[in-house]
Amino acid sequence: MLRPAHIGHLAMLRSLIRDGAREGGFPPELAWDSAESVRFFGELKQALKSGYFVVEDRDSGEMRTVAVPGYVYWANEMSGNEPPVGFGLFRAAPGGGYELWLAGLEGALRGRGHGRTMLSALFDTPTGKDTRYVRVRRASRYADAVATLLEQHGFTATRETLQETYFVRAMPVEPGTRR
Repeated sequence: MLRPAHIGHLAMLRSLIRDGAREGGFPPELAWDSAESVRFFGELKQALKSGYFVVEDRDSGEMRTVAVPGYVYWANEMSGNEPPVGFGLFRAAPGGGYELWLAGLEGALRGRGHGRTMLSALFDTPTGKDTRYVRVRRASRYADAVATLLEQHGFTATRETLQETYFVRAMPVEPGTRR
């Protein structure tokens, strides 16, 4: 079950991101209190509060806002008072659509089908249906499993760097919308 992410979920997201960073799924500097993690979690807090990042455009130097919708995931329909066990955050991509920017799942639930269920639910949201990009850290021990799940949702690995594999999902072009 998914619900929109909000500022009240920050502690859970921080915990899962730090655990994921220690396992190679996120940049290693996010695993502990570093200047990079303080900045990152400050920006994440702002995004959860307002739904937006404020970033500097690399080309123009102008400040602009970037939409950052997200969801938290419970492993069953009866969430009750239990905290969520996973999350997915999207960010608006230049040129339209979204990138699945961050996603994580509690370690104890991995390998039992919850990642597949959570990704399916995320990609079934309006934002998820408009998602065109995903990057996966190559150092993650789950990188191959995530790649397989992404392929099942129409994503294709298009580029590899030392750190990441880039996946793209072709989106259908509506007649008359080409420029």
